[in-house]
Amino acid sequence: MRQIIKRQKQEKEQVTGSDFVRRDLTVKIDAYLQQDIIKVVTGVRRCGKSIFCFMVLRGTKFGYVNFDEKELAGLENYDVILRYVQEFYGDVDYLFLDEVQNLENWELWVNSLHRRGFNLLITGSNAKLLSRELATHLTGRHIAVELFPFSFREYLDVAGFHIRDEYTEQERGIILNHMKKYMEVGGFPEVVVKGYDYTYLQTLFDSIILKDVVQRYKVRYVDDLYNLARFLMSSFSNEVSYTKLKNTLKFRSVHTVQNYVRYLEETYLVFHLDRFSFKQREQIKSPKKVYAVDTGMVNALAFTFSENIGKLMENTVAVELLRQRSCSGSRLELYYWKDQQHREVDFVIKEGADVARLIQVCYDIDDPKTKERELKSLVKAAGELNCSDLLVITWDWEGKVEFKSCDIRFVPLWRWLQG
Repeated sequence: MRQIIKRQKQEKEQVTGSDFVRRDLTVKIDAYLQQDIIKVVTGVRRCGKSIFCFMVLRGTKFGYVNFDEKELAGLENYDVILRYVQEFYGDVDYLFLDEVQNLENWELWVNSLHRRGFNLLITGSNAKLLSRELATHLTGRHIAVELFPFSFREYLDVAGFHIRDEYTEQERGIILNHMKKYMEVGGFPEVVVKGYDYTYLQTLFDSIILKDVVQRYKVRYVDDLYNLARFLMSSFSNEVSYTKLKNTLKFRSVHTVQNYVRYLEETYLVFHLDRFSFKQREQIKSPKKVYAVDTGMVNALAFTFSENIGKLMENTVAVELLRQRSCSGSRLELYYWKDQQHREVDFVIKEGADVARLIQVCYDIDDPKTKERELKSLVKAAGELNCSDLLVITWDWEGKVEFKSCDIRFVPLWRWLQG
């Protein structure tokens, strides 16, 4: 254990001496850093949680322990770790516990450290750390945030492209090229910064399945889980139901499918939106719309980019909406809308009791039939949900039109992602 803590300190010093890509989430964490409150950062494996925390803590005295090591995960007396932390770091102002969910009953130890006055920053690759159970686990005050792979703004920062309000035609072409590349390779930091290819993303996909699902939840039918994960990734931006998944993939029961989907969502590999309804029962019974955490990983699993660009745009918007919610700390709820005539709106943004905005994502806005179909659905939902803020996210057309007495804004994806 002593050697592990010593090695991790050396690794930490190498990393903290490097340049970092500033993350959108930094402002929110900075506001709580010095407060007597446990800071919890979760997100999919390899999305940059450790580097993000190093960046937040740079310039402070902090100790660091990464529990993604099997020798540490099997400890019985966790407090012995403090002996080696203080041996190598001395007195510290912050204690950074990385992938802490690998410890059995981690929450008891974290609570004990907090009561003893440690200022804690902890990370984990499991959404349970952000679930309702978090309030039970961490009886002390805490702030929980989710980190995702690089946003388009962060991607442009790495590419050296400076965001402005207006661009020349040449610059507009360049940013469209960046937009296409971003949707192709995704936002995992090692892909964007180091140029790792699809092989890395395929390996990462396998690692998430094995380490974050199979090992953690003691899954017996690994092939069934793997097939389900690939099927959900291939179904991105589409509706799925547990019953259809059971029948298509020949699972033994719907209950098993529900459990496996929950496991995959808790690792942040996929997530879903419910169909909007004012009736809770209808929300629960309706099919879910599934999305992948990263479009690069979707493409790495052998899907054709050009044939799926509209769905990739929609998936990009879905992840960005989750990212914005995490950064802002707002309580907005996300849904999709569909009526009995199969008219559909991609995103319903609900704030409190009111529907605040409706968003439609459309690549081929130049086709009159497609445009009319998308706008009719938007206007129908606007009347039913009493919402006047209507937005269509396009590939590269912007403007404002009046359709059936409703004002509708059109914004290119790249501009909307700039914030």
